[in-house]
Amino acid sequence: MRKKVRKAIGEETMRFLRGNYALDEVGNDRDEVAFRDGDETLLTIFIRKRSYDFQIGAQAVRVTDMKSLEEAKKLILAAKEPNRRPFPKENAVYAKCGHRCDLCVHYAGGSNSDEFRALLKKHIVRVYGWDTDGAVPPCLGCAHGGLDGKSDCPQMKCAAKKGVARCQDCGEYNGCQPAICSRGDIAPRSFSAGDVSWAILPFAHEQYGN
Repeated sequence: MRKKVRKAIGEETMRFLRGNYALDEVGNDRDEVAFRDGDETLLTIFIRKRSYDFQIGAQAVRVTDMKSLEEAKKLILAAKEPNRRPFPKENAVYAKCGHRCDLCVHYAGGSNSDEFRALLKKHIVRVYGWDTDGAVPPCLGCAHGGLDGKSDCPQMKCAAKKGVARCQDCGEYNGCQPAICSRGDIAPRSFSAGDVSWAILPFAHEQYGN
């Protein structure tokens, strides 16, 4: 399988699974990852050199291109109804880059409590491996100069270059190069459903909470 095709399949698979389902991801650190709802395994992906082999109940699908991935997605939807519930947006606080500040561990406004930020930090530390006693670094945007072109945030630089006050004001917004959700490849690692909800999906372009 070509590297470009493998990357596209991996990103679309994780976007589909995480966007539709709240599942634990259980990897064996070698060549497979299972997606589980409690004791129920919805899907196991076996990572091969030339394919991804999807095991959905008793059905197996060899995924080598986007067409075969679409077939696998249909079987997954038939096996289990989506159970992902996005955060409500009534009290959402959006940054100029389009991301939600109220889902950030550093945001102390609105109804965010110390307990809520502690929950976010727990999951962020698990996913990204920061020291539990250390500080989680802020994003490179609002915390580093905003839209003045001086920050290291690619989104901020792009907006300043195009002369807009916010990414949302750009005619190419949502059509530009997306910040694909972090940890967005198919890999034999383990994350809890909470890790995905609180530390991965809030950073996913056009997917969760945006």
